[in-house]
Amino acid sequence: MIKKQYWLFKSEPTAYSIDDMKKDKVTYWDGVRNYQARNNMQSMQKGDLALFHHSNANPPGIAGFVEICKEAYPDDTAWDPKSRYCFKKSSPENPIWYRVDVKFVAKFPEVLALGDLKENRKLEGMVLLSKGSRLSVQPVEKKYFEVIRKLGLKK
Repeated sequence: MIKKQYWLFKSEPTAYSIDDMKKDKVTYWDGVRNYQARNNMQSMQKGDLALFHHSNANPPGIAGFVEICKEAYPDDTAWDPKSRYCFKKSSPENPIWYRVDVKFVAKFPEVLALGDLKENRKLEGMVLLSKGSRLSVQPVEKKYFEVIRKLGLKK
């Protein structure tokens, strides 16, 4: 049996929010143009869960979570000249960038503000809460995922 992994996706709510995710039910997570974030996406497996973080928001924080429903496959926006995510070195024959499909699981009644999460002793050591953490797709330890899931669904 494959061990479930836990992740975090960051999105600006003005670009794509948890409400958009809830409405769409299933979507692909594209436009990732960071090699470490791409590698994280390539490690994802169907059934993994991911926190949905609103960045550049007031307040920034975790708004809910999603499930990986399709494993990594080439991100065709990378070779679409009309896409803002176009990357000339990528092609269908030599894809560099990947995306995964995600499905909506839950929206928290209110965003769990980053500032409040930083004060929670049970979350000490979580990558997201570390100074300088800017990666848009990052792993989350199961213990942190569970603390946040319980906090979010309890509110």
